[in-house]
Amino acid sequence: MNRRAVIRTLAAVTALSLTGGLAACGSDDDSGASAADSSSAIIQVGSVYEPQNLDNTAGGGQGVTEALNGNVYEGLFTLTDTGAVEPLLAKDQKVSDDGLTYTFTLQPNVKFHSGAALTSKDVKASVERVTAENSKSARKSNLAVIKSIDTPDDATVVFTLSSRSISFVYNLSYIWISNAAATDLTTTADGTGPYKFGEWKRGSTLSLTKFDGYWGTAAKNAGVVFHYFTDATALNNALLTNAVDIVTSEQSPDALAQFSGNASYKVNDGKGTTKLLLAFNDKVAPFDKVAVRQAVSQAIDDKKLLTSIWGEYGTEIGSMVPPTDPWYEDLTSVNAYNVENAKKLLTDAGFPNGFTFSLDTPSYDPHPTAATFIKSELAKVGITVNINTITADEWYTKVYQKRDFAATLQEHVNDRDVVWYGNPDFYWGYNNTQVTDLVNKAEQATTTDEQTSLLKQANKIIAEEAASDWLYLYPQIVVASSKLTGYPVNGLNAQFFAYGIVKS
Repeated sequence: MNRRAVIRTLAAVTALSLTGGLAACGSDDDSGASAADSSSAIIQVGSVYEPQNLDNTAGGGQGVTEALNGNVYEGLFTLTDTGAVEPLLAKDQKVSDDGLTYTFTLQPNVKFHSGAALTSKDVKASVERVTAENSKSARKSNLAVIKSIDTPDDATVVFTLSSRSISFVYNLSYIWISNAAATDLTTTADGTGPYKFGEWKRGSTLSLTKFDGYWGTAAKNAGVVFHYFTDATALNNALLTNAVDIVTSEQSPDALAQFSGNASYKVNDGKGTTKLLLAFNDKVAPFDKVAVRQAVSQAIDDKKLLTSIWGEYGTEIGSMVPPTDPWYEDLTSVNAYNVENAKKLLTDAGFPNGFTFSLDTPSYDPHPTAATFIKSELAKVGITVNINTITADEWYTKVYQKRDFAATLQEHVNDRDVVWYGNPDFYWGYNNTQVTDLVNKAEQATTTDEQTSLLKQANKIIAEEAASDWLYLYPQIVVASSKLTGYPVNGLNAQFFAYGIVKS
């Protein structure tokens, strides 16, 4: 099923410490293949996530992250496919005792694809692009803690924060460092990564070519071509006919049998972070009542919905926190499926005969299917659902920007994004002062144990109050030719590192 991306309006908090040394590009898994075996190979990648544009501060969507993050653009730090934060363009760092000043020294001899040398001014400009008033970056609010950015010399950048932020380094892993002199980054790109941007044929392909001047470990292949599909059958046929070598995220579980039973292919069931939400507008009646949200959540059989769409794949989830987050707890028993109790909750809330609401539903799969299922489920407790199908652009304007909705369906792709429930100004309008206080304290925690404890408390509250209904966690199914090794399988936050892929 095609679940083309809209907007990934997400942020996260983490307590990850810096581990290891420099995260030089490449994979640990060569499976015995030498770089020479595939140094001239062009890796053909099949995807349903075509970018909206090439700028992740201008609403480029999941597709631009998948194609460019880590491949064309790099950050001071990187989030690996296993979820670890490691230094990249930052050679080293110093943090003041009060946690308010971060000083980073840049890697030497790093050049942009245009040939310009990387300097601290590029770092400052890149961060300021994210925090600019017109930025659409989900990281914008996370970086509001930055009080000033100083560049004492070309190799040094100093961030002064207004308050302690345990997730500051983690959030920096999302910031792409681009050439400060570059213009129109919506259609062009100038990064420091192992590939440079090639050509984008809208509706068809986007190509990346190996950058010979790369400062780190060179890519193990000659380049990558992303092929974009709007139909799951066409995507699978491309893999079967060798038109593509790998599919970044399988959309049709019914089609997996033709690959899992075929020695020419490998099916990888990775650890995803994409949640499908029935998001209520918690500021709008009747969803401003906790009992109503609880009733709706308990009236929907999430397991049945998941099975109907993904078969044996995917995971039930009782909150915004997936199992890969440090503060995960199994909360699927909270507001679990219980039709009779849902009816009682509605009666107690003053709606013994139910009510009617409009469900704004993105037009791409699996949202229409999920909306129809939800409508049928809620009818059993007297609630009438009017499905309003809208495009991705309409969703962004109507729901995310104008907050003009009662309830909506949407995917949220990032890990560690439970913190958005601590922000009353986020699009779903959830406002619980205790949760906000817990999230704020977690951000200013001095230890990871303290942060984890606080976020577990916050997460339990939002689950009990059914701040949203977390329908299920998507599976992350990567299907590849058996000739390929070294590819990522988890796709955390939609990234797809291609530089380690070897084709024998």
